[in-house]
Amino acid sequence: MKVTILQFPGTNCEYDTQHAFENLGADTQIIWHKEESLPQDTDLLVVAGGFSYGDYLRSGAIAKFSPVMKAVVSYANNGGKVLGICNGFQVLTEAGLLPGALKRNDNLHFISKHHHLKVINNDNTFLEKLANGTIVNIPIAHHDGNYFIDSDGLKDLKENNQILLQYTDKNGEIQNPNGSVASIAGICNKEKNVFGLMPHPERAMESILGSDDGVAMLQGFLK
Repeated sequence: MKVTILQFPGTNCEYDTQHAFENLGADTQIIWHKEESLPQDTDLLVVAGGFSYGDYLRSGAIAKFSPVMKAVVSYANNGGKVLGICNGFQVLTEAGLLPGALKRNDNLHFISKHHHLKVINNDNTFLEKLANGTIVNIPIAHHDGNYFIDSDGLKDLKENNQILLQYTDKNGEIQNPNGSVASIAGICNKEKNVFGLMPHPERAMESILGSDDGVAMLQGFLK
């Protein structure tokens, strides 16, 4: 399987992402944002975390104009699988590939810690190896992780099983670290080929680092 990973100025999780997928047996390639096409053998495109363009204007707002994004949009619209992690999630919402937007955390502080998540919908490639209701412990690290969508949009997410993950405590009770609507930590598009989440599964691949719960999450993409 071939995993292509995007790199923007300010991206800082591309090598963690590469390490995670290579440990799972995938071939990987990191491509610079000025490329105008994606490798033709790409099976999964990952928009990695970090601070693209220093988060100027708004997180992900400048990255959506990078040359590579035309190819990303085309790839996604033709059914290609895309995963946006943290800043990657922000980029995908800014580019219109996922609904909603990411705002400044309610407490106005950068949050960096492990946090529990509950799997809400597993009828998709990303989470198919985890049962609904499963609790995982995954690092979060963001300043603008407060997911917002209006009431009509939230209704659509629920009706189409697009809410993938919610922030909870270890017992599965809602524990919202950033103010996200409905404590949402991750979503997908209606077609279920574009996925975005604020937590970092690529940083939860080894128990010695605090958690290996990210393994089962990323394994869903490996066929």
